[in-house]
Amino acid sequence: MNFTLHLTENCNLGCVYCPNPKSSKRMSDDVLYAACELAFSRGKGAGFCFFGGEPLLAKDLIYKAIDRCTELSAKTGKKVNYKMTTNGTLLDDAFLERACSVGMMIGLSFDGLMQDKSRCFKDGSGSRETVEKNARLLLSRIPNAYAMMTVAPFAVSSYFDSVRYLYSLGFRRIIATIAYGNKVSWTDSDIDLLRSELDRIAEFYTDILLNGVRFYFSPFDSKITECIKDKNTADHCHLGFRQMPIDTDGSIYPCTQFVGDKEWYIGNVFYGIDVKRQIEISKRASMPEECRECELNRRCTNSCGCTNRLETGDENKISPLTCTYERMIIEISDRIAGDLFNDHYDIFIQRFGR
Repeated sequence: MNFTLHLTENCNLGCVYCPNPKSSKRMSDDVLYAACELAFSRGKGAGFCFFGGEPLLAKDLIYKAIDRCTELSAKTGKKVNYKMTTNGTLLDDAFLERACSVGMMIGLSFDGLMQDKSRCFKDGSGSRETVEKNARLLLSRIPNAYAMMTVAPFAVSSYFDSVRYLYSLGFRRIIATIAYGNKVSWTDSDIDLLRSELDRIAEFYTDILLNGVRFYFSPFDSKITECIKDKNTADHCHLGFRQMPIDTDGSIYPCTQFVGDKEWYIGNVFYGIDVKRQIEISKRASMPEECRECELNRRCTNSCGCTNRLETGDENKISPLTCTYERMIIEISDRIAGDLFNDHYDIFIQRFGR
């Protein structure tokens, strides 16, 4: 089984768009070890994503999880994999050495040139200098580490420059999304500028591919690949089955946006998962009514309960912002793919045909 471990609700940054509550809550050793045991109890392997808050504020718990899972893997013969999402401010050589020893994949939340405005320390000081230094350290040890970029309305004008900046640091995998939730407000002019910046990024992305460099930029890559392979974007969700978050107290939920909401509780690490409840919850995620006749509904994130809940308060109701953004990136991604297919077929096949 795959779990996202919410090791702590504490964080050392004050990101302006973050919707998650902050507190001193921290996972106990007993909860951690029970989560490890549960993950190995079902399925062919175990997977863990270390999450927060900022997970490196609970670095000792990560080490304990690795030690226990190493024992369980040897005992059961099942493989284990690790991921971590971090703000990067606390990365150091010692941790990266341990992470590399177990093949941990690390995603670095980094907003590029707007970092100091969107992701500052609690005292208001900027974090970009620290994160840039640690990003270089991270890439020197894990070259395929990825940057996760959140674009707020006030940062749209720097979107293209920030992608180019992250690329110049050495990131060859960038996952970008816009900021959602009630802490941000998108205007029509913001959306127009977003489109302009995405067009510039599309040109930059295409030029890199034409130069033979392996570069992954989501959302473009994901939209193109899913279209070619005729995948339904909604299939990535599997609410309550694919990647279940575990709260600091050991409660299990179907998705990160539902953590702490007892209406969505599906079990705990000590007594296991309520399978009947799990199935009932999974059936609550469906395509919004207004999307069912749309020609793009299989390529859109309309059924992402997390985003819908964040935007509208209803897991099955899509917001106008999400709809507009999805249409925008699908159109641009299709244009990129069409141009490559028609004018640079060999490169297109090399990049997307496997």
